[in-house]
Amino acid sequence: MRTGFDNDKYLKMQSDHIRERIGQFGDKLYLEFGGKLFDDYHASRVLPGFAPDSKLRMLLQLADQAEIVIAINAADIEKNKVRSDLGITYDVDVLRLIQTYTDKGLYVGSVVITHYSGQSSADLFKKKLENLGIKVYRHYIIEGYPSNVSLIVSDEGYGKNEYIETTKPLVIVTAPGPGSGKMATCLSQLYHENKRGIKAGYAKFETFPIWNIPLKHPVNLAYEAATADLNDVNMIDPFHLEAYGVTTVNYNRDIEIFPVLNAIFEGIYGSCPYKSPTDMGVNMAGNCICDDEACCEASRQEIIRRYYQALSRVVKEQPGAKNEVYKIELLMKQAKISTDMRAVVPAANELAEKEGAPAAALELPDGTIVTGKTSNLLGASAALLLNAVKVLGGIPHERHLISPASIEPIQKLKVDYLGGVNPRLHTDEILIALSACAASDEVAQKAMKQLPKLKGCQVHTSVMLSDVDIKVFKKLGVELTCEPVYEHKKLYH
Repeated sequence: MRTGFDNDKYLKMQSDHIRERIGQFGDKLYLEFGGKLFDDYHASRVLPGFAPDSKLRMLLQLADQAEIVIAINAADIEKNKVRSDLGITYDVDVLRLIQTYTDKGLYVGSVVITHYSGQSSADLFKKKLENLGIKVYRHYIIEGYPSNVSLIVSDEGYGKNEYIETTKPLVIVTAPGPGSGKMATCLSQLYHENKRGIKAGYAKFETFPIWNIPLKHPVNLAYEAATADLNDVNMIDPFHLEAYGVTTVNYNRDIEIFPVLNAIFEGIYGSCPYKSPTDMGVNMAGNCICDDEACCEASRQEIIRRYYQALSRVVKEQPGAKNEVYKIELLMKQAKISTDMRAVVPAANELAEKEGAPAAALELPDGTIVTGKTSNLLGASAALLLNAVKVLGGIPHERHLISPASIEPIQKLKVDYLGGVNPRLHTDEILIALSACAASDEVAQKAMKQLPKLKGCQVHTSVMLSDVDIKVFKKLGVELTCEPVYEHKKLYH
């Protein structure tokens, strides 16, 4: 729980650096924004001290100069692609992003539908946005992209795309997820701006991998674990090494595409302003790490969490999950870590073996391990929450926060009236029962007040949890892992 990242330094340094880059390109910069703009929980986990909304707060310092363009791939609209972390489709997420940015005080100028080839669902989405007063543009599939540079940099390539009208010197191009066409959108705009006599610039803002820390630093390895499904691989930037004799870190996709980008820049401007993919970046995160070991340990824990998530996907038979497991296992060997280095793992598994039933363990901020086991009244996760708030509140373990007599009617409701098969209370149900008791019981009220202290705590369970329990832990800010086994052997879960 040690702070390893100076967030205030980051906000100032990052915004200053972007201002400098705007000034380098005649006061017009297209900034491709990778990752999550206002809910970057991965960064906050591996860089303790990094606020999940740091990038948004940094952009708010540039709000008077910035506007946002959101890119979405027409193919993703057509196939109803879903954001796995939110459970909503990409087109719905575009609306969520527009609303969030607007509420925060950032100007969203337009939406661009990329890879457009007449998809009917994309047309319907375009009409929906326009009815809401949002400008929508279309960018088309270019044959032979990205290799056919002569076609790309022509009136039949980028020139065929609709020109996105912008009014601010900084244009942030973001998207609901990867593969949305952010880079192509930026380069298309450079082509159109150049035809209008404007020498606009392009830069890329990706938090990870961090370019000025070692290739095998745990923070960078954690990024590879997080993108195991994308087959991203961190690499030494050979172009930067050749140009400057300096070793920096980038990732395979940017390194592979750089010769093409170089040719596109030369086709538009006659020369490329950058000598390497690293040159294109504006990320200052590496300069704001104030406790390297704290970030290393946080990243090791993140790799283990990603490993357990991949194992769970294998059990659920999700496509590509086995390859994710193999890749993360390799990363764990490189980082010299094992699952037992996550203190809650052996604690939960040993209790489960002893009891012959599901169990759970939680690590409090001071390192204390709290456990919970399955009983006739409570599931292991529900028992764990009650035990944790007792420890945090200094409440004796034997003190009932919720009387067994008040739990039994809830069980009767679940099974007899609502048709449930599991009478034990889930985490959401136990918290509702606790809040009801808190209205008349000072001790229960004291226990309720401990819940915010669970944010950032680590939890492991000996079995995979229901979606309900997973969502409750997520809302509490708890970092959860589960053994990749179901509690019961049955055909449908």
